[in-house]
Amino acid sequence: MKYLKFILTGIFFGIVLVKSEAVSWYRIFEMFRFESFHMYGIIGSAVITGIILVQIAKRKKIKNIEGVPIHPTPKDKSITRYLLGGLLFGLGWALAGACPGPMYILVGTGAFSMLIVIIAATFGTFVYGLIKNKLPH
Repeated sequence: MKYLKFILTGIFFGIVLVKSEAVSWYRIFEMFRFESFHMYGIIGSAVITGIILVQIAKRKKIKNIEGVPIHPTPKDKSITRYLLGGLLFGLGWALAGACPGPMYILVGTGAFSMLIVIIAATFGTFVYGLIKNKLPH
């Protein structure tokens, strides 16, 4: 029962993504071909909402569920890591037709072929963990 609110929030988020067509392969395809603003609008509104909520959390010194103040840690600046990481992420997104969150939502909608994508993504994460220290960061 302790985690019921998180499960319900996840279900609600999944319904919103399905109804907004953010998990639609066709919408993602349109985005990568620059044929529609739909996905850019969804992503852009998520980025703006995130910026606003982080600023509110910083200014109001909001605490997380454990009572620790939320303090985003600064990221290392490196052009190579973001270009290569973004390229790999974008290629995977374009080939699979979904980024990591919607992969699980699509399984919930009955697209069981996404289980192959989830297994491949998990394997890729494992391989990254093995070779992380050898990569240019």
